[in-house]
Amino acid sequence: MKINLKDLIDKIENEDYIQDLETVKYADVSKSKAKLKTYATKMIKETVAGIKHNSLVQTQLALDGRRPVTFALETNIINLPFSNYKKISNFFEEEEDYEINVYFETRSDFVNASKFRIDQLATDEELVSDPDKFIDILVDNIQEKLQVIREYKKPETKETKKTTKKKTKTSKK
Repeated sequence: MKINLKDLIDKIENEDYIQDLETVKYADVSKSKAKLKTYATKMIKETVAGIKHNSLVQTQLALDGRRPVTFALETNIINLPFSNYKKISNFFEEEEDYEINVYFETRSDFVNASKFRIDQLATDEELVSDPDKFIDILVDNIQEKLQVIREYKKPETKETKKTTKKKTKTSKK
């Protein structure tokens, strides 16, 4: 699937793309590869269907719990989330058509200092030609990110040292 910059920005701006959000409890999937695979399968199938219909896609899996996280698949021409679509024009020419890729995003306070991670999962052609392969890759990526989130320690903040000055009294005689 190819798209030009103007059409891409118009579609994102007008939310003219396939959207899905599934919210589940963190504990329900964090230790179960089979349950994760169910959600990953749904995400991949929705993305493949969108690509086949020449539609952009944003499908998300939000895990609620002590360390909440949202995983997303988005189709785009660059590794920027839809929320940053205005920056895309800095990198591309308006008249040209560009290939769509599928990006895997992780949003959590516990993933890194920026609270966001994005990686290319596949090209659109790779995903359409072998969705089962990418279901397994997506499950592995989600499990890897869940491990990072479980083990994440927020950077220590620098405490400002309070300096106390001694006040000297001068006495009058």
